Amino acid sequence: MSIPFIDLKAQYARVDDAVKKGIDGVLEHGAYVMGPEIKDLESRLSSFCAVRHAVGCASGTDALIMALMAFEVGPGDAVFTTPFTFMATAEAIALLGATPVFVDVDPVTFNIDPDDLKRKIADVKDNSDDLTAKGIIGVDLFGQPADYARIEPLAQNNGLFLIVDAAQSFGATHQGKPVCSLGDIACTSFFPAKPLGCYGDGGMVFAHNDELHKLLVSIRVHGMGEDKYENVRLGINGRLDSIQAAILLAKFKIFPDEIEKRQAAAERYHKLLAGIDGLTTPTVAEGNTSVWAQYSLLARDTEHRTELMGKLKAADIPAVIYYPNPLHLQKAFANLGHTAGDLPVCEGIAGRIFSLPMHPYLAASDQKTIASVLKG
Repeated sequence: MSIPFIDLKAQYARVDDAVKKGIDGVLEHGAYVMGPEIKDLESRLSSFCAVRHAVGCASGTDALIMALMAFEVGPGDAVFTTPFTFMATAEAIALLGATPVFVDVDPVTFNIDPDDLKRKIADVKDNSDDLTAKGIIGVDLFGQPADYARIEPLAQNNGLFLIVDAAQSFGATHQGKPVCSLGDIACTSFFPAKPLGCYGDGGMVFAHNDELHKLLVSIRVHGMGEDKYENVRLGINGRLDSIQAAILLAKFKIFPDEIEKRQAAAERYHKLLAGIDGLTTPTVAEGNTSVWAQYSLLARDTEHRTELMGKLKAADIPAVIYYPNPLHLQKAFANLGHTAGDLPVCEGIAGRIFSLPMHPYLAASDQKTIASVLKG
């Protein structure tokens, strides 16, 4: 493809020497799992996020599972979340035997709708005999934080924990606060395509609370106590590889600059795509900043999206649909009994949304080409 969807090669050209030096350091000391790079990374990222504790782990999915295990989530518990996200968010809930309760999304930000969340919490509390409202996982879709100014009071007033799924929003802010400093626990992913990504899988969990930090450290390594051969609870094998941490340390040095470059690319898109009939550009809510993990547009309808994506494909320009099938309609959650129409805003967005190439090294000339193709 002449215009890459995500250009990791251009990024690597900037960090080549630092990455190789970091990997060589791991090869020299030989602590390939949970080496000294882990604590260094945890210290740097917790400081960046203005949060007391950070716990590196093997993936963003493991980060969510560890967070839920820290709150002892299990059968009979209801955890409220959005269906307009990657499978991992709700999957983590279900893997622990709990029930994801899906909440519709805001039509502008595509994040969880606080009004529908309030309704769903009340419904479980008032009408469910077999479920106990336990917690909320808010998802920051495409790099923009959810409306935590309204979500956090709902959690606190109903005795629910709040987990921030910042897999796509690491580096973003909400009302001046780093997104990973919000909620009881925040989780992120370092999958290569994420704003801050490694060259494999990786993740991190953030918490202010000292006791939660101790639980997360224990859960990460099979529920260990004072040492790895004392097991005081059930846990997982959620350790982060030293090489991936070394790569992240190298890439983190240029991360603030990359956030600025992503914002500049988003602003160019806004100007270039303004006024195209039937096309809606993304909006960042007042008080938020986005790290633009994706730049996602809404077509007029599904047929219009097919037309526009066909034009892009003919011009050898990649475009991706995130996400074509909301989780409440996926076969994996058929047991919940949802049917089409249950969450109309989410379903309507899924039929219209598509994402353009987005990364810090996106050339203005390439964006002009993309806009020209979409204008026809």
